[in-house]
Amino acid sequence: MTGSFANSTLGPALRQAAHGVDVPEDPWPGFARRERRHQRTRLIRTALAAAVGVALVGVQTNVVPLPGWAPGIAVAATPTALLDAPPRGALAGDQAWLDTLRARITADPPVRIDAPVGAWKIGDSDRIRLIYGSDQPGHRVALVAVPLRFGLLTREALVWYVGPAGAGAQQMRYSGHSEGDDDPVMTLMRAYPDRAGFAVAVGPPESTVMISGEPRYTPRGTVEYQDIARADGGGVGFAVLPPEPLPHEPVVRVSRGDRVFFHGGLGGGPYAGLDPTGPEMDALLVGARLPVRGTPLDDTNLRNFVQTALQNSHLAAGGATVRVRWSGRDNGQAAALLTVQPAGGGVIAYAMHGDDRTGWYIDLRLLLPTEGADQRPIGWRVRTEDGARPATGEVRVIAPPDAARVTVTVEGAPPATVTLDASNAGTTRVPADRAATLTAYGRDGGVLGTTPLPPVETDSSAGGLPGDSPATRVTP
Repeated sequence: MTGSFANSTLGPALRQAAHGVDVPEDPWPGFARRERRHQRTRLIRTALAAAVGVALVGVQTNVVPLPGWAPGIAVAATPTALLDAPPRGALAGDQAWLDTLRARITADPPVRIDAPVGAWKIGDSDRIRLIYGSDQPGHRVALVAVPLRFGLLTREALVWYVGPAGAGAQQMRYSGHSEGDDDPVMTLMRAYPDRAGFAVAVGPPESTVMISGEPRYTPRGTVEYQDIARADGGGVGFAVLPPEPLPHEPVVRVSRGDRVFFHGGLGGGPYAGLDPTGPEMDALLVGARLPVRGTPLDDTNLRNFVQTALQNSHLAAGGATVRVRWSGRDNGQAAALLTVQPAGGGVIAYAMHGDDRTGWYIDLRLLLPTEGADQRPIGWRVRTEDGARPATGEVRVIAPPDAARVTVTVEGAPPATVTLDASNAGTTRVPADRAATLTAYGRDGGVLGTTPLPPVETDSSAGGLPGDSPATRVTP
């Protein structure tokens, strides 16, 4: 009775209610469809990324060529002072010669310039430009800007080419290139023992170029240069070198007003240099061995000190005079103060220390006027032995032979007496950022000589010659 009632009365109502309920369909089939779609998308993206990656690797390693006109990412700053200037020299208007040189450079790259992996390739050959080109006695010299590409990376190199005078483009030979820095000066030197050579410097268009021969140290305590360069357009200097080994490398100075763009020596010898065992050196050392105060130098250290001074001052042994003013020990190494004087010239004081195990260091180089040079006290700032060798605040002072005492005056403070030992040497302290003056007095109390205490030179090998800067001379 009960079941029959339910079937007959409630069944239709329940079925109707059940049809009204919103029951979601099975979610799995939809999820599976979406996941298959996502997988296909990921596979396509991965494949595309892999293809692009392979292409980029191919381009970046120069396996897949990239058109020279395609844009790239510049990775090095080339000297804009040179690139932005119009071409200079007699070859600037010879378009046919330049077109042939472009084709030659493209077909026969000048040099392998290494990149992180592989090498740079020449980019758009139409962008190869002449910076400077000219005929000089016996030589044709050209400086060209060559666009380079390593995959997506780009840069420009400045490349030297040299050939005989009047040479066609095919006769020009690679002679060096820039390393992609922003130095606004390019230099080149070729010297030969049996024929004439040359030195050339190309700077900004409005600069003045000087190429020096042998220096002259004047009796008044200044250095003068024999300028052997002749101008070849604005900012270009060219010098013909004799057909024989040079005593020293020429020094180039490129400047505009008070601004110095470059000041340094040129490589490219050969150089006659100095023969430390030659008769001129042996004769020079005889005079240098005169009795001096302090611990005598052995022959090896004396010879090396004198040779270092001559090389640094660009002086030959013949005709020069060397005197050791003092010798002793510095940090357990041989040390000396000596003077070098060319015939009829000024006096250059050198303080050095070192040995054949650690090398030799220049602690002071100071050009003095000839008059009264032997009566001047000379001092230099003692430096540490590590890294850039900063000043310690300690000052080594050497008194002249006839001095009874020496005082040091620091920027207007009252003079302080320097205690001297039996070798007429002493030490005092002067802050590294303070100027000071040394004064020597005779036994009668009169002033023998006065000398300013020079500042520390950061690099005596790259700072020109003694007397070039106020730090290396006493004459204003």
